[in-house]
Amino acid sequence: MREIKLKAGDPAPDFTLKNQYDQDITLSGLKGKKVLLSFHPLAWTPVCEIQMRTLEAKHDELERLNTVALGLSVDSPPCKKAWADYLDIDHTDLLADFWPHGEVARRYDLFIEKAGISGRANILIDEQGKIARVWVYEIPEVPDIEDVLRFLKK
Repeated sequence: MREIKLKAGDPAPDFTLKNQYDQDITLSGLKGKKVLLSFHPLAWTPVCEIQMRTLEAKHDELERLNTVALGLSVDSPPCKKAWADYLDIDHTDLLADFWPHGEVARRYDLFIEKAGISGRANILIDEQGKIARVWVYEIPEVPDIEDVLRFLKK
């Protein structure tokens, strides 16, 4: 499994990205809540679909744990909109790390240069904007949301 440079206790790099509704979502604007950044390589792929559907299915439980889940990939906002509609995602923001291409994935040390995509990871940020926990997965691996929920419940 690939290691990234960011570790628990590090400040989370701030960003502003468009969601599937073409609205700006700024990480620092979510201070006071925990934020789960769920990086996935590309929309319209089977494992990424499971990953985003799982975030949506766990929305209420995450909300009870004062946590906002955000799905991030290098796809464009219109692509994210079409995909969210296809997946029936209503509550989870799917963010477009489209331009500059993969800039946020680069800040989080997750961009895979030769493929032009982000790696697959869940990064939990605490209410003060610091990284609480990092889970990095192989590209074909479905992230285990239950690991995240167990950590949040500790």
